[in-house]
Amino acid sequence: MKQLFAKTALSAALLAALSGCASQADVTAPQWEADKAYKITILHTNDNHGRFWHNKYGEYGMAARKTLLDQIRAEVEAEGGTTLLLSGGDINTGVPESDLQDAEPDFKGMNMLGYDAMALGNHEFDNPLEVLRKQEGWADFPFLSANIYDKETGKRLFQPYQIFEQQGIKIAVIGLTTEDTAKIGNPEYIGDVDFRDPKAEAKKLIAELEKTEKPDVIIAATHMGHYENGNRGVNAPGDVALARYLNEGDLDMIVGGHSQEPVCMEGPNMYNKNFKPGDECKPDNQNGTWIVQAHEWGKYVGRADFEFKNGELRMVSYDLVPVNLKKKVKLADGSKKRVFIQNEIPKNEEVMTFLTPYQEKGQEQLNVKIAESNGKLEGDRNVVRFKQTNLGRLIAASHMQRAKADFAVMNSGGVRDSIAAGDITYKDVLTVQPFGNIVTYTDMTGAEVMDYLNVVATKPIDSGAYAQFYGISMTVANGKVSNVVLNGKKLDPKETYRFTVPSFNAAGGDGYPKISEHPGYVNTGFVDAEVLKEFLEKNSPVDVNKFAPKGEITYL
Repeated sequence: MKQLFAKTALSAALLAALSGCASQADVTAPQWEADKAYKITILHTNDNHGRFWHNKYGEYGMAARKTLLDQIRAEVEAEGGTTLLLSGGDINTGVPESDLQDAEPDFKGMNMLGYDAMALGNHEFDNPLEVLRKQEGWADFPFLSANIYDKETGKRLFQPYQIFEQQGIKIAVIGLTTEDTAKIGNPEYIGDVDFRDPKAEAKKLIAELEKTEKPDVIIAATHMGHYENGNRGVNAPGDVALARYLNEGDLDMIVGGHSQEPVCMEGPNMYNKNFKPGDECKPDNQNGTWIVQAHEWGKYVGRADFEFKNGELRMVSYDLVPVNLKKKVKLADGSKKRVFIQNEIPKNEEVMTFLTPYQEKGQEQLNVKIAESNGKLEGDRNVVRFKQTNLGRLIAASHMQRAKADFAVMNSGGVRDSIAAGDITYKDVLTVQPFGNIVTYTDMTGAEVMDYLNVVATKPIDSGAYAQFYGISMTVANGKVSNVVLNGKKLDPKETYRFTVPSFNAAGGDGYPKISEHPGYVNTGFVDAEVLKEFLEKNSPVDVNKFAPKGEITYL
């Protein structure tokens, strides 16, 4: 049984009061019938990150998602209702088959699945803006963001909202993007883009909509992150902060993304930390606004069933529906097997036929073995952003060798996955480093290096800014760096040293000092993934222990 919830939206009386003169009221008068109950279902996903294809275990994938969506739509239609399908953004970056094709299969696949609108995510800006404009051309649905402006003209770069009219009910969907994009996006591509405070932009836009469009329901499709009780750490304010910032009732619902988690609550401001696929999920409610998020990669389809009556919106039920997710079960002989958590969802044949050429394209090149290793190269997000790892250091070592540098700095946010022990393919490399950053180096005096390290080496854990190092040792304590040793010698303030850093960080990404205009700065033109590929080939078989941290970076 799904839990029942209730929520009051903007009333018809309030809308009438806001309408102003009689002629305006006539134009925007509600089209729904009094005392009639209408069924509206909001479906949602977020953070697809290139996962248009199912994984090796047959989990998720757009073809199965299409089947599920069609089943839900048919069910809702049979009950006299209508549906709206929204995305919380970040369609780009994460899987080589998608990355190499600018996410063409993902966006065109979304057309086949019937998406109505999406919020722009920060990873939509991993490529030059012309790529994003090309993706807009592929999509049959709007890319929404009200808080992204052109710095020079002061005008919005994207559509701020979309109006949908269903059953005589006017639904406004506004788009909002995390302002952290300015910090974590590639400065080379977004230097002319202004990411303004989404909370302030939402308040302004909602006021405008209430005067002009007079919607019955307002939904925000956001890519801002859901942070329990608003505790966001080093991240920009997210959906909880947004809901609390607005007046109660301003927003009926937030369909979110960015933090990549199932938003299932145990109580007020408390996550259900024991949530498992297939369990009941109660979404968050802040200041009268429902907040939902469907984890990541299309693993779930979020389904929110509402009843609209006399200008009031009531959530009847909510569910996170797993898309062919599996769990391990122990067999009688002691072995383990992966089984579907729920009944297997058949893959839609039309979508499979469409996506197959994209999946096959480049497979021959991607799956070629380039090296092998004797152990796991650690790049898991929950490890590499907290401590030095063998993969973070290996990547830094590859950059250092190519640039003939004294030491290397690698942001952990640029390490996107681990590499398992055994054979290593080109696909593994592109999965770990999908962004296409360029290896750069800079010659600085020891005094300048110390200033640089005092910023970079003190970046907080649990952020992509946390730095991996190779070729250098130091102590970090109380926000300061000391005991810096290079080439077996203590750092000399007057000596000149060369170090590497990805072009993203050299341009100021992750809040690193901008050094791309330093007299000693050189853009090598070498793409990071290609440098890593060559390094692995030359050092195969790779001894992972050689790159394991041995206390070079000490945090006190």
